[in-house]
Amino acid sequence: MRLVNYRLVAQSYAISIIAWCGLSLLTGWQYRIFDKDLNIHSSLSQMILLAESRGFSFAMLTPPIFYLARRSMHEVRNRGRYILFYCVGVVPFMLLYACIRWAVLPPWDTALQQYVSRSQHSPLDLIRSGFADQITIYIAIVVAAHAYQYFEKIRKQEIEKSEFQRALAAAELQALKMQLHPHFLFNTLHGITTLIDSDQSRAKTMVVKLSALLRRTLEHNGSDLIPLREELSFVQEYLDLEKMRLGARMHVAWSIDPKSQAVLVPQFILQPLVENAIRHGVSCSREGGWIEITSSTRDHTVEICIRNNIGARRTGGIGVGLKNTEARLRNLYSDEATFSFSESADLTATTKIILPALGRDTEGSGEMRLLENAAQER
Repeated sequence: MRLVNYRLVAQSYAISIIAWCGLSLLTGWQYRIFDKDLNIHSSLSQMILLAESRGFSFAMLTPPIFYLARRSMHEVRNRGRYILFYCVGVVPFMLLYACIRWAVLPPWDTALQQYVSRSQHSPLDLIRSGFADQITIYIAIVVAAHAYQYFEKIRKQEIEKSEFQRALAAAELQALKMQLHPHFLFNTLHGITTLIDSDQSRAKTMVVKLSALLRRTLEHNGSDLIPLREELSFVQEYLDLEKMRLGARMHVAWSIDPKSQAVLVPQFILQPLVENAIRHGVSCSREGGWIEITSSTRDHTVEICIRNNIGARRTGGIGVGLKNTEARLRNLYSDEATFSFSESADLTATTKIILPALGRDTEGSGEMRLLENAAQER
């Protein structure tokens, strides 16, 4: 820790010296022009050396003032005392400046236009001959120090606010993701319990498939985005599990654009939508129902659509799965993703997601269709 402090101190002095010495070059040049206009014989090197000695003296006092400003801004209680503190501070500033300037270079005699012995002039003479400039520089340094600390404080607050918002969004996203797991698990277990008495062999097979399916959910437990092909594979396994329960009552059709399979999508984003389609379509209809899953790419977006039939009774709103999906998309993509759900007069529900095509593989070879035809299933 102490090594880091020394490094910061050295860095502060280095920046201060470089800045003041750079400005002093211009000041020395201005001294030479001023002397030339008054027909005073002085060399440019002498004026630059004189200006650099003054600039170096101010450079040595600038970091302490910045340090005091940083400490005092956090501990200010009484504005009157605070202002008085800096008003009184001009006295030690001028004394320290005079001592440093007197030690760095002998005093400059404007009448003789040469440096004279230190024994002929004391540091107080330097204060008397330039107190106005020294007070002005002191005020400028104090104002600059407070301005720097103010903007640094604003910058840190913005960083902390941004980090807090990211952490809050990540926590909310994780909470939404965790909410889906028990919801999906309970619904599937409920389906298994209905088969225990009627078909124990099928119920046992469903338990094994459910175990494999839950293991898949842990493969990308720390990932927010996965390729669409992996998400579709998970949905396929889930549909296989549901088909064991519903049998020929469920018909599924796939139409997947191969260019969309490499696009990154939120993990576990489609399963709740498919589960919702089964719950409000296939399961609640005595004749069964159908589900259609499609994906397509257009420009820099990918569109995923899930269509299904619904029962004669309308749902009257959206459930947990749809609300959860909409919230996750809003957290991950802000306004760059769109989510819509609609029910048409012909008792067809359509859920549509449009996402930025992140990670899209543009070198797809031909169009591949994964299709389970309802007629073949019948």
